[in-house]
Amino acid sequence: MRKLPPLGSLRAFEAAARRMSFREAANELGVTPTAISHQIRMIEVICGQPLFRRRPRPLVLTGAGERLFPIIRNGFDAFATAIAAASANVGQRPLRVTSPNAFASRWLVPHLPQWREQHPDIPLEIIGTDLVLDLGAGSADVAIRYARRMPSNLVAQELFRDTFFPVCSPQLLAKGARRIERAADLLHYPLIHFDWMNRDREAPTWSRWLAMARSINPDIPDTNKAWDLSFREELHAVDAVAAGQGIAICGDVVVSHELKGGALVKAHGLSLPGYGFYLVYIPDHPQQSNIEALSAWMRSMV
Repeated sequence: MRKLPPLGSLRAFEAAARRMSFREAANELGVTPTAISHQIRMIEVICGQPLFRRRPRPLVLTGAGERLFPIIRNGFDAFATAIAAASANVGQRPLRVTSPNAFASRWLVPHLPQWREQHPDIPLEIIGTDLVLDLGAGSADVAIRYARRMPSNLVAQELFRDTFFPVCSPQLLAKGARRIERAADLLHYPLIHFDWMNRDREAPTWSRWLAMARSINPDIPDTNKAWDLSFREELHAVDAVAAGQGIAICGDVVVSHELKGGALVKAHGLSLPGYGFYLVYIPDHPQQSNIEALSAWMRSMV
């Protein structure tokens, strides 16, 4: 017989090692942090050595933990794939697609009528969230991730990349006190900012846009107007722009529907490079053909 720790202990270790937090692992598994710690202690007793260094913070894996984690993680990924493949109704249930909130609301949902028209036999379940869901644990079938590059442990297909430039409502320009003919003219309008949670120094923000504009025209004055109106969520910033409250640096993919319909217009031609939109899934997914259809359709819509 195989000599293995209890499955609950293995799940607790995998979740804690993946998240590097007993508390987050407890929230994922629906137990208390104390229970997670107790389950991991059971494995440590069996292994005869600690798997985590708990002090000083932050939590880190020991050498033994680092060797054990990928094996346990890959095992649970294999379980999830095998169970999904063995499900009798795998071809009948919706393809679950997780996507950042802004992309789901501003790009994916407006295009869903075309998807249903072209693929009426493949229903979709859209999960809009800015959290990175665990595909290996079966939280979703496929993810749309927005990043500079993707990890190698997942199948990733680049769909398209975006470009950022100032956008506003045409009504704002119509009632504005000054026409926008050069970059400095934008400073006469409220500038709308939203938070980039990844803290990327090269994120396409007002600060970077104004710095690029000054490299072209040094006469643009220094200003703190990049924080005239600030939002945590990108969606709220786009809503404020559409309502005529100011100008924001937005990606052409997220606001493509508004740009095509005339609800938003480009306020200035100077642009910044954005990131890539990737379609991501686990290898050998049981809905591989449906995922490939989704990937091809999304690329055809740009």
